[in-house]
Amino acid sequence: MKKVLVTGATGYLGKYVVKEFKKRGYWVRALTRSSEKLNSIREFIDEIFIGEVTKPDSLLGICKDIDIVFSSIGITKQKDGLTYMDVDYQANKNLLNVAIKEGVKKFIFVSVFNARKLRHLKIVEAKELFVDELKKSSIETIVIRPNGFFSDMTEFFNMAKKGRVYVFGDGNYKGNPIHGADLAKVCVDSLTLDKQDVDIGGPDILTQNEIAQMAFNVLNKKPKITHIPDWLRKLSLFLIRTLTPEKTYGPLEFFMTVLATDMNAPIYGEHHLRDFFMEIKK
Repeated sequence: MKKVLVTGATGYLGKYVVKEFKKRGYWVRALTRSSEKLNSIREFIDEIFIGEVTKPDSLLGICKDIDIVFSSIGITKQKDGLTYMDVDYQANKNLLNVAIKEGVKKFIFVSVFNARKLRHLKIVEAKELFVDELKKSSIETIVIRPNGFFSDMTEFFNMAKKGRVYVFGDGNYKGNPIHGADLAKVCVDSLTLDKQDVDIGGPDILTQNEIAQMAFNVLNKKPKITHIPDWLRKLSLFLIRTLTPEKTYGPLEFFMTVLATDMNAPIYGEHHLRDFFMEIKK
């Protein structure tokens, strides 16, 4: 039985990945700073390792007897005063160093779709600097590049609940975000593919206007969509980069840039965004 270490196991994707590996017959070790955070998926975990990826000394032994490391570690929802370089790059580098030292064979890392075009963004830069390190290492590398999670689309849903959705430009930028359960399958399936990079998206390619209208329809509300001129988006980006610290503007910078970019990735999955909106409506 192969053994896998899942880091980022308490996040949106990580929980699905833990379940999918266990479903496929893997022995699963999960990293966490607090075991209580894993209570909802404890039955799918064989062993919990307490440690912090930002503290290398706490990771000693984490990869003992491990065949595969999976990491979706990122700073997206953390508020510890850390930067993207502290977490998305250095924390993953700390993990990689231990993995190499302790003989891990494969390392799966979740980055971002369209990273070449988006590398000027702080969050993408940090992730891709780690990808550079990963690909130079002796470990077999797999980089998963999703174009967005269903959980990201709650922003549209929450705006619709308040009565109005704001989109940039004409609202016709397209994308096909993917559900965590579908993406977890891709992550595990990638172990049998002869590919180092896997671009992936969900089954439905939708414009921002269509996503907004879908949210209103699910809520049984009359659609009210405001289109923000692109010059205002660019001005806002300039101001937040100039006047706020990285930990503040980083998520906004990414969000505002992606919303003005087509993010059509290879289609995959069986979960549909409308069903997700129906679930979070309850």
